[in-house]
Amino acid sequence: MADDIAFLFPGQGSQAVGMGRAWHGRPDLMTLFDEAGAILGYDLSALCCDGPADRLNQTEYTQPALLVTSLAAWRALGDAVTPAAVAGHSLGEYSALVAAGGLSFADAVALVRTRAAYMAEAVPAGSGRVAALLGLSGDVVEDVCRAAQDAGVVAAVNFNAPGQVVIAGETAAVERAIALAKTRGCRRAVPLPVSVPVHSSLMRPAAERFAPHLEAAPIAELTVPLVTNVDARPWVRAEDVRRALIRQLPSPVLWEQTMREMWAMGVRTFIEIGPGTVLAGLARRILPEAAVWNVHDPASLGKTLTNVRHCG
Repeated sequence: MADDIAFLFPGQGSQAVGMGRAWHGRPDLMTLFDEAGAILGYDLSALCCDGPADRLNQTEYTQPALLVTSLAAWRALGDAVTPAAVAGHSLGEYSALVAAGGLSFADAVALVRTRAAYMAEAVPAGSGRVAALLGLSGDVVEDVCRAAQDAGVVAAVNFNAPGQVVIAGETAAVERAIALAKTRGCRRAVPLPVSVPVHSSLMRPAAERFAPHLEAAPIAELTVPLVTNVDARPWVRAEDVRRALIRQLPSPVLWEQTMREMWAMGVRTFIEIGPGTVLAGLARRILPEAAVWNVHDPASLGKTLTNVRHCG
């Protein structure tokens, strides 16, 4: 085990058509897409590689696609690096849970399929919006959301890094919050390719439906701690992880606190595993002293292994 290395797994917003194509030369990895496709009832590899983008960006398809693509990258890394801790951003917690030995691949695919379906069904299509506000503190964003409540439900849902807070809610309320944020010094509001208002109170119905599935899920004790979104604390006991996941859907993602907690635990190197480099970028903003790498294709895998071995 590398005492100073943590694995990070991305969530919704990191998907892109073409993800996973880089692993096509690895039959051992492509079997993951085949196995997941059999569970899901559609050709997951084709969706990841060829899209279309509007389907891939629908929550019920995005989540299984990201889970499997991330776990293919993790399997490519193999036993070359064993982390001291893992974390995942929202959906990414399920990838992290598999990597920490707490859930089988097949069980994770089935669980995420249900989670995504309930989230998609919780609100009418097109009625929600998600956006990242840049340049404001978390306190200011929360003030802005409170002031926009007369237009509907809106809340700060991801505290990603200093100066980057994501808001979500009903479309009119999010637009009102964005307008108010610009009067408070917001540099930019970036719409995110997420089709439901994640981690807002609008997800409570989905959380209530999903809780029995988590209660019944065969979650095992973890081999390394999972630092969870809802409380930024490291858990290894199955029941602690289960409780955190039950609370996750309608609760904000405390990502900056999660990263700082892992730093306090002694982690000095972070490896983002899965599509994109969103979490790697956030890690560099939160912890400029940290070493940060990523694994999303064979080239990045080779570079990461070279640098980790050199640092070790």
